[in-house]
Formats: sequence, C-alpha cells, structure tokens
Amino acid sequence: MPAIIFIHADGKPDRVETSGGESAMQAATRHGVEGILAECGGNAMCATCHVYVDESWLARLPAIADDEVALLDGTAAERRPNSRLSCQITVTSELDGLVLRLPERQI
Repeated sequence: MPAIIFIHADGKPDRVETSGGESAMQAATRHGVEGILAECGGNAMCATCHVYVDESWLARLPAIADDEVALLDGTAAERRPNSRLSCQITVTSELDGLVLRLPERQI
C-alpha cells in the first residue's frame, strides 16, 4: 500500500497509507488529517485541499490541468510554484512516500 507523508504547517508529519488509485485528498480525509477540508468532496471546485508538493516529487506528478490552475489562483494560503490540489493527485505505487506540505489555512 502506498503511503503519503503530510507535513503540517507546524512541521508535524502524518503518515497515511492509501489504497492505490485513490486521491491524496481521499486518503487524507479517510484518515482524519487536519488541514485538508475538501469541501467539494474532491470535485475540483473549491481548492480547500490545497497542498505544497515537496520539490523532489513534482516531476513525478502528471501535468496540472487548466481547471486546477484556475482554482489555485483562489487559494486561501499563498500559491507557490509547487501548489497542487490534493484531489487531483491519484496515488499509485510509484508515488509511495510522496511528501505533501499543508498550508497554514484552507479558508
């Protein structure tokens, strides 16, 4: 089972095991990771699952879609070059150990 490491704004890590094929957002909400609100349920409509992808993992993710780009323009926390919506990151065995940093706020 692939795992994701969510790093909270205070530096505290949360390691979450996933069932392959689910989104990073689904894994976070299923495990009660604080900091991922997912108000739209993963439909790429709200940007409350904003994360910062650790730089070493960026190249392994699929290209960002135009609708995700538009939503990231409206995040509550600073948008950075490594900003992504966790609902748009499908976890596979190739992403085992993926590190996602949580912003200080989602709303």
